[in-house]
Amino acid sequence: MPTVEYVNFEVLEDHGWEMDDDDLFEKAAAAGLGDEDYGELEVARGEYILEAAEAQGFAWPFSCRAGACANCAAIVKEGEINMDMQQILSTEEVEDRNVRLTCIGSPETDEVKIVYNAKHLDYLQNRVI
Repeated sequence: MPTVEYVNFEVLEDHGWEMDDDDLFEKAAAAGLGDEDYGELEVARGEYILEAAEAQGFAWPFSCRAGACANCAAIVKEGEINMDMQQILSTEEVEDRNVRLTCIGSPETDEVKIVYNAKHLDYLQNRVI
């Protein structure tokens, strides 16, 4: 079963971390963050990451559940996430910035690392509802 290691975007600024830090996940693991801010999820093949998070008791951000807003956006730092059809992200955001929507995204590789709650990034703000 694929494992998704996650960090909450909101803790980066609090700790002076950058999205591009090579050791971001090591820093998060060592920082004593709560489960809402850092941890791992087991996500079945074909299961959406948002659904897996909710099944494990987390309240990750979302709104539409249909790939039509950026509320559930995450940045893939390692691994691959396959998305069902979405209407909101540009090709550049998906291919160059590695943005994925957790409401319609499922892991393609056995290990995935994401920064979830990425809706706070400047370039996604206009698509949050």
